[in-house]
Amino acid sequence: MKAVILAGGSGTRLYPVTQAVNKHFLPIYNKPMIYYPLSLVMLLGIRDVLFIVNPTDLEDFQKLFGNGSKLGMNIEYQIQEKPNGLAEGLLLAKEFIGDDNICYMLGDNVFFGHDLVKIMVEAKREIEESGGAYVFGYYVKDPERFGIVEFDENGNVKSIEEKPKKPKSNFAVVGMYFYDNEAVEIAKNVKPSDRGELEITSVNEEYLKRGKLKVKLLGRGFAWFDAGTHDSFLEAGEFVATIEKKTGLMIGCIEEIAYRNGWIDREQLLKLAYPLRKTDYGKYLMELGG
Repeated sequence: MKAVILAGGSGTRLYPVTQAVNKHFLPIYNKPMIYYPLSLVMLLGIRDVLFIVNPTDLEDFQKLFGNGSKLGMNIEYQIQEKPNGLAEGLLLAKEFIGDDNICYMLGDNVFFGHDLVKIMVEAKREIEESGGAYVFGYYVKDPERFGIVEFDENGNVKSIEEKPKKPKSNFAVVGMYFYDNEAVEIAKNVKPSDRGELEITSVNEEYLKRGKLKVKLLGRGFAWFDAGTHDSFLEAGEFVATIEKKTGLMIGCIEEIAYRNGWIDREQLLKLAYPLRKTDYGKYLMELGG
């Protein structure tokens, strides 16, 4: 399985801040927003990652991650000229994906939960063994802002709809999707919505029609932030700060994960930590490396 992280877009919901800087570089507490989805991909053991980025931001992404070798990974980049919808990312990633299955992540989503990695591993295994699509639902108070999934009385998925004016439930589909290789072909046949975008919900709808869409609800004990608005951005930062201060452990620390995965050795960890040594983040890595 390969990972594709969508990190383009114009970030209009965070204007005026994002008129000058890509939102994925903004700090969620003590690290860039983009570290959080990348860290989850790494926790799954996925080393091949494609970032889909704006033309103006490519150089900054390369400056931050390079080709991924410093983390023991293979990181590539694909330009998205204009934000034409989330499903377009699957089309842009076609060559990178090849014959593999896909972990598709939104770059502005932050997740946390005790069993989060466990259920992600379960989703990955489900796709690798049975194919189809595996997505996650989360209860929200403002369902008209999201792709919404409706269930019948037996808990089976009944419908899925993008930003409905009259939502049929309060369960939003969050920005973490697992697909088999058919997703690319499905995305090719997606027609632009009334908003003029290629909606990822249309891809999920097709899997539902085929009887191959599985939705798992993230209930109590899980936190999800769509950090693309000012309020959710602030909430995500405060949440991460609280957890890290209480536990003494980092969330979304990509260097730590690479080290614990055995992708880099102690010498490389300390090399990455040294330029950051004046920060709490750098000190954390230095202590980790002994």
